[in-house]
Amino acid sequence: MTDSSPQSNANAVPGAADVPAAADGQQQQQEQRRGRGDRRGDRRGGRRGQERDSEWQERVVQIRRVSKTVKGGKKMSFRAIVVVGNEKGQVGVGVGKAGDVIGAVRKGVADGKKQMVKVPLTRHNSIPTLSNGRDGAASVLIRPAAPGTGVIAGGSIRTVLELAGIKNVLAKRLGSKTPLNNARAAMVALSLLRTHKETAKERGISLEQIYS
Repeated sequence: MTDSSPQSNANAVPGAADVPAAADGQQQQQEQRRGRGDRRGDRRGGRRGQERDSEWQERVVQIRRVSKTVKGGKKMSFRAIVVVGNEKGQVGVGVGKAGDVIGAVRKGVADGKKQMVKVPLTRHNSIPTLSNGRDGAASVLIRPAAPGTGVIAGGSIRTVLELAGIKNVLAKRLGSKTPLNNARAAMVALSLLRTHKETAKERGISLEQIYS
C-alpha cells in the first residue's frame, strides 16, 4: 500500500490551479491588440483634428485692458478682437474677455467661428458687386477691382478681407475709426453680397437680362 501511493500521485491529473490558463493569455493578447488599435484611432483622430484646425487662420486685431466697476472696486480683464477665416470664402469676427490674454484670445476664436459668413468669390478672387455695410457709427464701402490690384484697405477691414480670401478689392472706411465696429461693418457688407445668378433668381429674370 505504501509503494502504490507515489505512483498514484505521479499519475494523478493536475488541478486547474496547477495548469497555466491559456484563456487568460489569449485575453491579454486581445486586450493588447485593442489597446494598439485605440492608440492608432486616437492618432488618426488627432491628425484629422489638426488638419481641420490648420485650415483656419487666426489674427488678433486688438487687445485692450478693460475694467468693470463692482462692489469691491474695479475688476480688470482683457478684451481681444480676433478675425478667423480659411481664405476660401469663410470669415468671422469674434470678441473674447478673460482675466488673461491667452484666455481672451481663445474665447475670441470660439466666438468668431460661431459668427461665420460665407462670401461669394469670383474667379479672380474678387467680389461680384459693390456693397456697403454699417455697424454703429462705422460704415464700410467695398467694391470689386481688376486682377492685380490687391487689397486696398486698412486696419481691421484689411484683415477681414484677406482672411476671407479676397485678393483684389477696393475698400473705404467711412465714419468711426473703432476697429471692432469697422470689422463688423465689413462683415455686414460681405454678408450682403449676392452673385448675379442669385440676383436673377430672386428677381425672376434671366441672367442675360441682368448683363444687358
